[in-house]
Amino acid sequence: MNYTEWTHSAFGGTEIDTSDPRVLAWLIRRHGLEMTHLSRGSHIGAIFSLAEIMAVLYTRVLRVRPEEPLWPDRDRLILSKGHAGAAVYAALAERGFFPVEQLKEHYANGSILSGHVSHKGVPGVEFSTGSLGHGLAVAAGLALGARMDGATWRVYAVLGDGECDEGSVWEAALQAAQFGLDGLTVVVDRNRMQSLDFTENTLRLEPFEAKWRDFGWHACTVDGHDPAALERAFAEAKEVRGQPQVIIAVTVKGKGVSFMENDILWHYRTPQGDEYEAALKELEAQRP
Repeated sequence: MNYTEWTHSAFGGTEIDTSDPRVLAWLIRRHGLEMTHLSRGSHIGAIFSLAEIMAVLYTRVLRVRPEEPLWPDRDRLILSKGHAGAAVYAALAERGFFPVEQLKEHYANGSILSGHVSHKGVPGVEFSTGSLGHGLAVAAGLALGARMDGATWRVYAVLGDGECDEGSVWEAALQAAQFGLDGLTVVVDRNRMQSLDFTENTLRLEPFEAKWRDFGWHACTVDGHDPAALERAFAEAKEVRGQPQVIIAVTVKGKGVSFMENDILWHYRTPQGDEYEAALKELEAQRP
């Protein structure tokens, strides 16, 4: 069975509705498991926590054209937490930017699908990331450029909560508020874990929403695994005038596989052997 068949056969050979965020979120996790398994790559916990966020963005929010990836009026998405790039690759493939079969090349030598997300040769990826703390500055610059050009497209940036330890994040946040960049929406994947420990044991972020408000942002906190709540938050953000917006999406690292959830080992651990089989069994039981 080839790469496309093993995932799509789960739907009994019927056509998959990837415009449904629940379906796309499941596919992101299913692909994420397989991609990290085949490549012996890491960051599956972060890939899983992002699944609904990416699914809602690519089905309900982003104005994009898969058949025309460089459409001038497209919305721009910057994945600042670039180590979770497999979630973006999976979403792009399932939405038609490139063949799903290509996902099996993730992290392979010579592949365009690098472990940290890369725009080089990958349709739909705007900017290569991986060094944490850079994405918000890039997104703010894009939003300012759009305003200066009189463009109507919006900019979205997805950050990790551990990434918010970086001073460059808050420098960019100050600048975005200073310029009143209401064409910029940030989503923070608040899974409360980073690299080797919980965020609050590493560098305390709370009161997190209040910090963003104090920096001049419109801020809200939602369940990051509830597509309807995410969709409402994005719709509300789009109506804000004179301020950038941040959606703090509370998630679970490793969401979807019980033994991965809230276990810091799965920041770097790769699913192999019995762990791969057990994770696969759990995900298959959840397919929509």
